[in-house]
Amino acid sequence: MIAIDPGNAQSGYCVIDRNTLRPLEFGKVGNAELLRKLASATEQGWRWAVIEMVASYGMSVGREVFDTVLWIGRFYQALNACCPVRLLCRIEEKQHICHNSRANDAAIRRALIDRFADHDLKNGRGTKKNPDFFYGFKADVWAAYAVGLTAIENRENDYHFSAT
Repeated sequence: MIAIDPGNAQSGYCVIDRNTLRPLEFGKVGNAELLRKLASATEQGWRWAVIEMVASYGMSVGREVFDTVLWIGRFYQALNACCPVRLLCRIEEKQHICHNSRANDAAIRRALIDRFADHDLKNGRGTKKNPDFFYGFKADVWAAYAVGLTAIENRENDYHFSAT
């Protein structure tokens, strides 16, 4: 499955093995490049996808958020033509991984490292000679993995489009 942490110009993605929960492929790329990659979901062998959805918490937002929402729609449309797509809000990740709706990115990352790292218990990445579970992870890839893990382990909390 592929998991996406969308952004207004670039997005993080992570392909995850559903059985082992190991990251197979990941990166942070321009949105147009990711959209081209998503068009080949069938050839890639992805059987389903998850995209982190933007949620409103009562605060005003700027153009970047609206641009991100536009890209979420484009990613959804490209993937939905090939495989089922789930949308999950960030709060679901926080609750699932940290059991706390107020968790921040650092807390989520720490919880992932504590759970999956074998020997690099500080960063979870290891070195080139001795890679650990999250070797090569940067920035938005952590968030993409978190949304993917949440989707795999928690099938209850899908985001649903409004019927109106």
